[in-house]
Amino acid sequence: MSTVRRQLQQFWDLRYSAPDFVYGTEPNYFLQKHVGHLPAGGRVLCLADGEGRNGVWLARQGFDVTSVDVSLQGVDKARRLAAQMGVALNADVADVTELDLGLAQWDAIISIFLHLPARARADLHSRAVQGLKPDGVFLWEGYGPQQLSRTTGGPKDAALLPALDEVARDFSDCILLHSWSGLRLVQEGSLHTGEGSVTQLVARKLARA
Repeated sequence: MSTVRRQLQQFWDLRYSAPDFVYGTEPNYFLQKHVGHLPAGGRVLCLADGEGRNGVWLARQGFDVTSVDVSLQGVDKARRLAAQMGVALNADVADVTELDLGLAQWDAIISIFLHLPARARADLHSRAVQGLKPDGVFLWEGYGPQQLSRTTGGPKDAALLPALDEVARDFSDCILLHSWSGLRLVQEGSLHTGEGSVTQLVARKLARA
């Protein structure tokens, strides 16, 4: 394990070691609003799913969900949440910057508040497009550049807060079903609280003849 990955894992293990769910147990609002874009009952991958709030909610909607996170503490809590809700969830410890997403494996891939350096983000998104089935959907919400001056959540590093056009370029070969940036109220546990500057994107992989 690299030093960077070990430090990242330690950071998130410490955060998720709290007895409560630090981002809550309710799903991300943007995901709820746009779940209709996802193929019903499809195979879904939730990247950096933390304590599992989004993956578990998708499983409750009838999707076949795999939830991954770098934190063992987070994955353990995701498994416990799934058991409490009475749903099946494939939850695994994985570093998304190294994870093999396969070829045409997923009906949808979900990325909610996953903040990576530009090169790692673009590489992950390239692998995500390859990993999607034809007509598969990638759904993204993250904090944008203007969030840096706010105290309502997100990293304090401008390099981890891409503008919408930067994210959209990663999906230039896809159909954009939704793209938006602006302010919205984010109330997710104790760490995302208040008005946030976000970027949102829903992209559909083109079907090939």
